[in-house]
Amino acid sequence: MIGIFIALISGALMSLQGVFNTEVTKQSSVWVSASWVQFSALLTCLVIWAAFDRSSFSLLLKVSPKYVMLGGLFGAFITYTVIQSMSTLGPAKATMLIVIAQLTISWLVELLGMFGVEKAPFSMRKLLGLLIAVAGVVIFEWES
Repeated sequence: MIGIFIALISGALMSLQGVFNTEVTKQSSVWVSASWVQFSALLTCLVIWAAFDRSSFSLLLKVSPKYVMLGGLFGAFITYTVIQSMSTLGPAKATMLIVIAQLTISWLVELLGMFGVEKAPFSMRKLLGLLIAVAGVVIFEWES
């Protein structure tokens, strides 16, 4: 149950972050905005680390495989693409498409057992759920 609650908070925060970042971009530029997002995230993480964790950063040298450390690189481009999609499509449409893409890629990662994730069997029920989500986007955007 706690996982569901945390996931809902995550989705809400991502949507609000996208709206805020898009506003900052309108008053500066996309890369200035994205840089500020990443910099302020770094500062926040460092403060929380100093207050609650204090694990050694040398632990990063032991991470394996090394390609999993590309999350920050992805984060920079996630910030950029969220800002761009929200400014061109609007928050609702952009968020719906982002969530559909997340669901699709996450399911493929599970199906194929990629990146150390335990392989999951194909499920017609999950495919139907994905297709219903796509249909929901179409219905949400349907102009009458």
